[in-house]
Amino acid sequence: MSGRRWSLARQLLALQAAIVGILVVAGAYLASLDARRVTNENARRTVTTVALTVADSPSVREALALPSPTSVLQPYAERVRRDTGVDFITIMNPAGIRFTHPNPERIGGHFVGNTGPALAGRTFTETYTGTLGPSVRTVTPVMDARRRVVALVAVGITIQTISAELRERLVPLVAVTTGVLAAGIGGSWLVAARLRRQTRGVAPSELRGMFDYYEAILHAVREGLVLLDGNGRVELCNDAARELLDLDGIPDGRPVDALGLPSELVAAMTSAEPRSDELHVGDTRVLVVNTAPVRSRGRAMGNVVTLRDHTELQALMGELDTVRGFAESLRSQAHEAANRLHTVVSLVEMGRPAQAVEFATAELRTAQRLTDRVVGSVREPVLAALLLGKSTEAAERGVDLVVAEDSAIDGTSGAIAPRDLVTIMGNLIDNAIDAAIEGSQDVPEGMESQEAPRVRVSARAGPDGELVVEVRDNGPGLDPERAHEMFRRGWTTKASDGPAGPRGLGLALVGQAVRRYGGRIEVERDGGALIRVRLPLPRPAAVPVEAGDPAS
Repeated sequence: MSGRRWSLARQLLALQAAIVGILVVAGAYLASLDARRVTNENARRTVTTVALTVADSPSVREALALPSPTSVLQPYAERVRRDTGVDFITIMNPAGIRFTHPNPERIGGHFVGNTGPALAGRTFTETYTGTLGPSVRTVTPVMDARRRVVALVAVGITIQTISAELRERLVPLVAVTTGVLAAGIGGSWLVAARLRRQTRGVAPSELRGMFDYYEAILHAVREGLVLLDGNGRVELCNDAARELLDLDGIPDGRPVDALGLPSELVAAMTSAEPRSDELHVGDTRVLVVNTAPVRSRGRAMGNVVTLRDHTELQALMGELDTVRGFAESLRSQAHEAANRLHTVVSLVEMGRPAQAVEFATAELRTAQRLTDRVVGSVREPVLAALLLGKSTEAAERGVDLVVAEDSAIDGTSGAIAPRDLVTIMGNLIDNAIDAAIEGSQDVPEGMESQEAPRVRVSARAGPDGELVVEVRDNGPGLDPERAHEMFRRGWTTKASDGPAGPRGLGLALVGQAVRRYGGRIEVERDGGALIRVRLPLPRPAAVPVEAGDPAS
């Protein structure tokens, strides 16, 4: 971190301390104003109450009738002054000549202050500077029985006394303010210290830059990344993951099971146990899924899910398997050709050339008949090679693979990629061969198989402008009601080494390819299993007929 930049924790501490300081100072100022107002109000109320009480006292009116009122009023006024805590009580005649004063030397002098309202019969309060300094004073009239003003009473508290009382009120206020300020700054320091540990002393600009970089990296990587919280909600889904999962919009904050994903994929993404390199077949892609649960202090925080596109690799692996099958077929054919050649040579050596020629030409006619049928029916060279290779493979495994005589594929005009046709037909034929062999083996003990393993393949253009591929076997058959499950990843009738094994992927790839072209799959049970695939083909464009053409 640069020395010229404050960390986020330090900036937060300074900000919180400033806010707390401003609030405390403002609160203290308002409290002091209120204390001053209350103190002044109490002083006014006190002097008014004392002045009215003295003015209404009968002893005061009686003393005013004496030749020397001071002898009675001065002791009375001083006693009341001491008892009430006021600074002065001055009783005077209407002309303002004092009968009483805290300083006896000022008795007989003229009262310093306003008396006009009192002489008019009203009580009033004012702040005035008199002989004792600035004071808050109340002046009220003393009335006789006929409601005439016979004297005036002035009661006051000096500003100095009021200030002293205010200071007494402000001492606890200052103590409370200091405590609140210290507590606020201390709390801010604790928050800042915790934040500093969490952010490792990073400055806000650096933290923002790191977040921007991480966000850019997560969205720039080509591998799909999905972060799920403990409740299965999407915390982050980068661009690659949205593309691989075919998601519209940003799914952040939504439950993963509400995104329309296959249930097997949702189960893998929300698994509480790690998942490694699982293959999941979607409608258009084959995905490799890895799930890593995240735990903090023994508590599940969520899952980190990575997705890789395995579609092209799976297609290449399919092609590799096809080529490997061709190679195996050639090896088998070479082996059989060698055996036949040895037989022919042996017959010649034994002096039976006619039988040697007959044996050789018979084998040649059988092989050529199969080749002519396949090549004559299927104009797509890749499919023709696939069927020839599968025929040889089936023969090696004791299965009679028959290509129906009504099969005719003149090409798909590029509407269906040969790779996808190989995926569909190759996997269907492989499963049919396995099913036929399984059916021939599942014969009760003591009984002989009534029919040899047999697979029939048909491919032709249907009347509705679609390519119809049928693969039939004489195995144990399939349940048509479970057809929707057969073409998902993991469905198989064969033993599997585990959920991540290779079993159950072939039919899933068939289903994916068919869905990609908007086709459909039909499953029937007719003495075995019949799987029919219908793929729509583009209709040929109408050829315009020119005027004058004989066909018009």
